[in-house]
Amino acid sequence: MDASAILPGIREITPSMIALRHEIHAHPELGFEEFETRAQVIRCLQNWGYDIHEGLGETGVVGTLRNGEGPAIGLRADMDALPIQETTGLPWASRVEGKMHACGHDGHTAMLLAAAWDLAKRRPFRGTLHLFFQPAEEGHGGSGAKRMLEDGLFDLFPCQAIFAMHNMPGVPLGKLGFLPGPFMASTDTATIRIQATGGHGAMPHKAVDPIVVCASLVMALQSIVSRNVPPLETAVITVGAIMAGEAPNVIPDTAQMRLSIRALCPNIRELLRQRIVALAEAQAAGFGARAEVDYEYGYPMLVNDVAATRLAEAVARDWLGEEGLATNMQPLTGSEDFAFWLEQVPGCYLIIGNGDGEGGCMVHNPGYDFNDQALPIGASYWVKLVERYLA
Repeated sequence: MDASAILPGIREITPSMIALRHEIHAHPELGFEEFETRAQVIRCLQNWGYDIHEGLGETGVVGTLRNGEGPAIGLRADMDALPIQETTGLPWASRVEGKMHACGHDGHTAMLLAAAWDLAKRRPFRGTLHLFFQPAEEGHGGSGAKRMLEDGLFDLFPCQAIFAMHNMPGVPLGKLGFLPGPFMASTDTATIRIQATGGHGAMPHKAVDPIVVCASLVMALQSIVSRNVPPLETAVITVGAIMAGEAPNVIPDTAQMRLSIRALCPNIRELLRQRIVALAEAQAAGFGARAEVDYEYGYPMLVNDVAATRLAEAVARDWLGEEGLATNMQPLTGSEDFAFWLEQVPGCYLIIGNGDGEGGCMVHNPGYDFNDQALPIGASYWVKLVERYLA
């Protein structure tokens, strides 16, 4: 993109925000443990004149800036890291064993703070700006977005529209992507416990082998997407773990399977649950075993409001032209707990390209890093969006 499109105020504060991003990256904190990250966010917002509210979702922070009468808009950034050992070797690489910012939440926080500084300095709007810094988006220990809702987020900070942005490796640097309607999948988990009859590995005919049940069930589960889900619908069933036994000559009594289940339609989501439970019970019974299914509903489908998304896209197009937009946006089978908020308030979840150059890798990878060059683009976009919405 043309460097002149970066707003002057954002250009001024970008070096400081990149330094802050590196500091957050070097000291990652998991969900509901974002104490130092929260403290850094609060220090910035207080210095810039925001009203601060702590405690929502345990470690969440809300910064509010009012400038006259008008509607209220909410912008959200996530703060938590992942339990991954970093391998980048960068000067700002994680200094905490087994934890890293492998999803770019350090960059999301820095982008929103950069925008917060410029908006507080110039106040180019009429109305109320709420900045939501959310814990635990990754779901370790529960959803931070859901916890903030349970603590009264939109009762305390009502908004007419809400927006969030996530970086996307593989999309050209700084390009912004929008998609109205269903954008990200629901994500549920299932734990299937097979109760069978253990025995000696030399005499399998005197036992009921739960491992064989699991092996058969893995293949049977694949038939749900291929034969029960309509071909034009999207669904994913992944068997991520199978645990059974310890010795090669012992047939265990029990085995356990853990599944990740995703869908882009409520009816398909329920169909997957019904078929997984039915198949597990039937497959186990066919071998003389018994299956118990613990089914846990996770994040709902993320559905972008059409009007809010069209407005958000128009802001990017008017600012950067068509060349600033990511083309051919499609729904994603990843999930995002911002979906809980979009069930309450209309809004838009958008993406910003993290780059598609050599050496780039997807998020949740030990070699990933947020692209600092995206920071001033994302921050400038946030300012442009607030200016338009609170004109």
